[in-house]
Amino acid sequence: MRRIHEQLEERIRSQFGVFFLIAVVMLWMKTYLVQVTQFDLGVQGILQQFLLLMNPLGSALIILGMAWLFRGRRRYAALMALYFFLSFLLFANVMYYRFFNDFITLPTLFQTQNFGDVSGSITALLNPYDFMFFIDFAVLMILLFSKHIKSAEGTVKRRAALTFMGIGLVISGLNLALAESDRPQLLTRGFDRNYIVKYLGMYNYAVYDAVQSTKASAQRVLADSNDITEVVNFTNSNHAEPNPKYFGKAEGMNVILIHLESIQEFLIDYELHGEEVTPFLNSLTKDKNMMYFDNFFHQTAQGKTSDAEFILSNSLYGLPQGSAFTMKGMNTYQAAPAILGQEGYTSAVFHPNTGSFWNRNEIYKSFGYNHFFDASSYEMDPEQLADYGLMDKPFFEQSIPYLETLPQPFYAKFISVTHHYPFSMDQDKTTIEPHITGDQSVDDYFQTARYADEALEQFFAYLKESGLYDNSMIIMYGDHYGISQNHDAAMEEVLEKEVTPFVSKSELQRVPFFIRVPGMEGGINHSYGGQIDILPTILHLLGKETKDYIHFGTDLLSKEHDEIVPFRNGDFVSPTVTAVDGDYYDTETGLPLDESKIEEANKYHEVVEYKLQLSDRVVNGDLLRFHSPDAFEPVDRSEYDYSLDASRLDDEEVE
Repeated sequence: MRRIHEQLEERIRSQFGVFFLIAVVMLWMKTYLVQVTQFDLGVQGILQQFLLLMNPLGSALIILGMAWLFRGRRRYAALMALYFFLSFLLFANVMYYRFFNDFITLPTLFQTQNFGDVSGSITALLNPYDFMFFIDFAVLMILLFSKHIKSAEGTVKRRAALTFMGIGLVISGLNLALAESDRPQLLTRGFDRNYIVKYLGMYNYAVYDAVQSTKASAQRVLADSNDITEVVNFTNSNHAEPNPKYFGKAEGMNVILIHLESIQEFLIDYELHGEEVTPFLNSLTKDKNMMYFDNFFHQTAQGKTSDAEFILSNSLYGLPQGSAFTMKGMNTYQAAPAILGQEGYTSAVFHPNTGSFWNRNEIYKSFGYNHFFDASSYEMDPEQLADYGLMDKPFFEQSIPYLETLPQPFYAKFISVTHHYPFSMDQDKTTIEPHITGDQSVDDYFQTARYADEALEQFFAYLKESGLYDNSMIIMYGDHYGISQNHDAAMEEVLEKEVTPFVSKSELQRVPFFIRVPGMEGGINHSYGGQIDILPTILHLLGKETKDYIHFGTDLLSKEHDEIVPFRNGDFVSPTVTAVDGDYYDTETGLPLDESKIEEANKYHEVVEYKLQLSDRVVNGDLLRFHSPDAFEPVDRSEYDYSLDASRLDDEEVE
């Protein structure tokens, strides 16, 4: 009987082994094909090609190998569950990559409050062939329930599990060793998720990301007051003294911030079908009191719009994974609204989407905003809705009465939504024909950009009529790209040039930045800068010294302004050197950097990574709770309640 039992056990083990190996090979090949066809990983050379082929195999053996630890039919159920999970993770990353040109991180999975609001974008990202991501799973299910595989009861020795998982670990270990030989310090300098996926594969990246996210979450618990010292020393030494020519030029004025959703710099003066796409924005670059920065860059990462807000408000970088808005909303901040609020300013945000989107209704309290007018403050006529809320023209129009209730001086920010991916719009409301690249997202982009430009012109007309134009500093900034690298082929038609990695970084990451101060001389400013520099620039124009605050940017108008512009993945751009994916280029020519300048470029890179690391320490460790600038009172979140802002007009009428 014992011999019969052993033979039966061996047969079961053999059947499951065949099924297991089929599953491993299918997952391996599918993952490899997806990594090659769906992601732009910048694979170069035979070694990187080999690593891209090998990395899914080790992961598949380790993860699917866990099914061997179960018994009988549960082994098959466990294997199928693991297989489906990995397939779904792969598909989810493809969907995420199509819009964000990035990979899902653990923190982004907790941003579920945004899911309902982005459903239109998700639908636009689907392709007809997407069902093929799960064909292999269906094949395995058919095979499992056919007569070829019998999921009989029985036991399997743990030795089989350890064998397959051990082989997987050996392959993954070899993979990591080869990756480190080609890219030293891959895991310790892991700002760029693209590198991790390219060298280690999608599934190992997911494990790496989970470890990094856990470490970041633990930083707050372990932080103490000593951790802020190094940061203070760095920001003090990095401080740029204000330019006497501009310091205090806007003292006592209102501040109006206009968030130019998805507007990229190439739109300025761009002509389509013989027409200017953004004629009003173009005209502002020639306003005698408007200063326009043509070498200005967005520095956002996975938080996109929320990152832009976070960077602008605090002069801190966004997180490398997820959004600080959703993950660090309860932190201590010394943001612009709080700083100016203690100088007598009333602050408000106007945004025609739900208040919970990007956790705004919570983090704004930490920033010290007095008022937040979200979708509940607006008449949301179905005929006037875009994918993310009220269209720009009615949004600005309905915001005006609320703006007029604010005591002056005020700090007011307007965030519009029409010009947002997928750039869909009722054709009856368009005033320019779409582009003709054949890529719908790119083609429609120009129509919503024109609409946003027209809405902005109408709002400026109000500012002039009301007198606010003459006693307000107006700041306008592009928040992030609208067209991702997944549309490079169409963008080559738009720009009439090849979209190389250098062009993607040096041109397509540029966004418009405007500053208008009544009485201040305007013009085109060619200084290199980014969103991290906006806060110290604003405060200096208002006559507020910033040396006591922890800011990682510098005043754009200062003679000591730092023109090295870091990006969240560790790349950077400067007037002389541009770093993209580990390669250096001459910023003026776009050609690979001369060998004689590589040492200087490496020093720039070290400074960039150090800045990002210090900023991450501040945000992850909530270190500003240990920092007390002179004349600044920490924000008390309990003092802020936005639930009554929608009724402010009724209150005004009663009075």
